[in-house]
Amino acid sequence: MKLRTTSIVLLALLSACRHQGDIVEGQGILAIRSACPQVAIPAATGDITLFNPAGRSDAAALDVSATMTNVRASCQDDGAYVVSTATFDVVATRRDVGAARQVILPYFDVAMQAGNTVVAKRIGRVALDFAAGSQRAQTSSQATVRIARASATLPSDVQKQLTRRRKAGDADAAIDPMSDPTIRDAVAKATFEHLVGFQLTPAQLQYNATR
Repeated sequence: MKLRTTSIVLLALLSACRHQGDIVEGQGILAIRSACPQVAIPAATGDITLFNPAGRSDAAALDVSATMTNVRASCQDDGAYVVSTATFDVVATRRDVGAARQVILPYFDVAMQAGNTVVAKRIGRVALDFAAGSQRAQTSSQATVRIARASATLPSDVQKQLTRRRKAGDADAAIDPMSDPTIRDAVAKATFEHLVGFQLTPAQLQYNATR
């Protein structure tokens, strides 16, 4: 399994004594590139609404609304695999406050490569237990993915191009190495995202996008 993505502009791979945003004489501003994937909720997938009766989408038919929130990321990248864990809360409200009720909602756990390729996907489920007389319920869950370190590591020749010291006056001193399609594609291929969100039907996705 593999992961992480987004467009990243890399000026250097840092040594342990340097930090994000440091200005290095003759080289510019350094940016950290981590093998750990960026964890995020894709747009329009962090909310889900259930209607009763099904097929309606007006306020009078609204049954349960839930939101995925408080996403926290942790990553272990000291072995052959990079292990990313996303922990999140789901908070829900219901229209009819009456008897105790359990609502089960599906969510996805995706490893995305280069910003446009799903390399692994798992469907999980969270159970929300509404107590009798309660309008609100909350639960927590987590999703974990493993990335082969080799897949999230830049080839040595690309690393060399990105970290090569450039001096003022050099013919290519002002040329961004990311302007080279070969370098840019290699960085994208080694870049992953860990995405979580509700597994929505086409109708639910449309409702989120247009409400």
